[in-house]
Amino acid sequence: MPTDIQIAQAATPRPIQDIAKKLNIPNEDLIPYGHYKAKLPLHLYQPNRAAQSKLILVTAISPSPAGEGKTTTSIGLSEGLNRIGKQATVVLREPSLGPVFGMKGGATGGGYSQVLPMEEINLHFTGDFAAIEKAHNLLSALIDNSLHNKKSTLNLDGRTVLWKRVMDMNDRALRNIIVGLGGTGSGIPREAGFDITAASEVMAILCLASDLPDLKERLGSIFVGFTKDRQPVFARDLKAHGAMAALLKDAIKPNLVQTLEGNPAIIHGGPFANIAQGTNTVIATRMGMSLSDYVVTEAGFGADLGAEKFLDIKCQSAGIAPSAVVIVATVRALKYHGGVDKAELTTPNTQAVDRGLGNLEKHIQNVQQFGLPAVVAINAFTADTSEEIALIKERCEALGVQVVLSEHWAHGGAGAEGLARELVETIDEHKADFKPIYDWNLPVPEKIEAVATRIYGAEGVDFSREAKRDLRRINKLGLEHLPVCIAKTQYSFSDDPKQVGIPDPFRLQVREIEIAAGAGFLIPITGTMMRMPGLPGVPAAEHIDIDADGTITGLF
Repeated sequence: MPTDIQIAQAATPRPIQDIAKKLNIPNEDLIPYGHYKAKLPLHLYQPNRAAQSKLILVTAISPSPAGEGKTTTSIGLSEGLNRIGKQATVVLREPSLGPVFGMKGGATGGGYSQVLPMEEINLHFTGDFAAIEKAHNLLSALIDNSLHNKKSTLNLDGRTVLWKRVMDMNDRALRNIIVGLGGTGSGIPREAGFDITAASEVMAILCLASDLPDLKERLGSIFVGFTKDRQPVFARDLKAHGAMAALLKDAIKPNLVQTLEGNPAIIHGGPFANIAQGTNTVIATRMGMSLSDYVVTEAGFGADLGAEKFLDIKCQSAGIAPSAVVIVATVRALKYHGGVDKAELTTPNTQAVDRGLGNLEKHIQNVQQFGLPAVVAINAFTADTSEEIALIKERCEALGVQVVLSEHWAHGGAGAEGLARELVETIDEHKADFKPIYDWNLPVPEKIEAVATRIYGAEGVDFSREAKRDLRRINKLGLEHLPVCIAKTQYSFSDDPKQVGIPDPFRLQVREIEIAAGAGFLIPITGTMMRMPGLPGVPAAEHIDIDADGTITGLF
């Protein structure tokens, strides 16, 4: 079978105006970026129309090194819905260059379930990440300028500043740095560092803002640090939020592209789910719901991370809720959670699949705790055996959950028609009764414990001395009412990435709690989570190339 990039480059994309017509968007409302991409103006959001749309959330079991295919499944399901006569749009996150050049090599789907133009979406796209990076680093520059400028009346204490710079690349060497070296003309020396752009609070703000005024207000609410007399300092005190919002005036507009089969796709925002909220923008989701009868969207990593944050943070903030949830599972991922080494995942092993099914069962229970109907999609691979697939179906049927073998990777929308029909039937027959896991008004430790015990399966939560200090700071700032966006490894329900499947009894270890007042949530950090990833031993960048004609190879 051809590679992903070969399939994408062999396709003949349609002019973006043709895609817009499918959503009844007039040409005068399009803001074209070339022939096959466009920005969409915010006035296309129609609350009454959006309230009638059916939102489908795609999540997955705990990730394995082999990958599960949530984005591929989301795209394939959208194609399948359109093939059975439903007006559907897929709404996704934008790829980060960090994973593109690191482990993934691309993040626009796979096989015959992809979005186009594949290379452009993976590499820079419409410049949203660059705008977020610039807005974030503008605040960084203003902070250091305030520390350096003797005329500043803020009296900011540099020792309390927690704001780092960001860059959309995996670069472990920048996690911890010293800025301001080189003499008195180069600023005040202090410890600093870089996070990846996907972990920026500005990214989180863009993804949760409802419009431009809300974006500007949230940017102004970014907590910077304290003055030397212990008064809180926010970005608005530095008069940063107006210029930051100006840099984001185009980035706030969602991006319209297309699937391989010429159906609409909206792609906007790109936070990771292990260190951020892991979902596309509120604006993009609402816009998709304003323009389509069915909207398929995905949340990063397993249901314990992206789906939990989608439901407990994004849905509550935006006033939306899914009509159903798809849980993606693969035979090879279940073998991994059953204790099989990565090199042996294509070898038939029903015993390992059976052992790994506990992970799937826990994710099903998690979705059901939110009062949402779930359908399991088995993302088919050529090495899967009928016995292994039968075992998954048997367990799901015993749990009373519908399960469908989906072959969208190999056959596109045709391979997902069965999944599409099952979703429509599930939505029609089982009314969702969405209820979040916790009340935002609970004390912060209780909110963290609710997620840890009910979603992760922890026996409880332990807070380090630093985390207890952070809790006191949160209380002092009056931010106890904010939801929690827990930073945790994606590979395990626990905070130990080696504890795959269903971990042994554990307690969640919270070592610190960051404040994202502008985004509107708190970030408890567990285990050894890093917000600036490093490159692997053999980065995907080594395989990416371009020839004299401008043809890119190596994206996969």
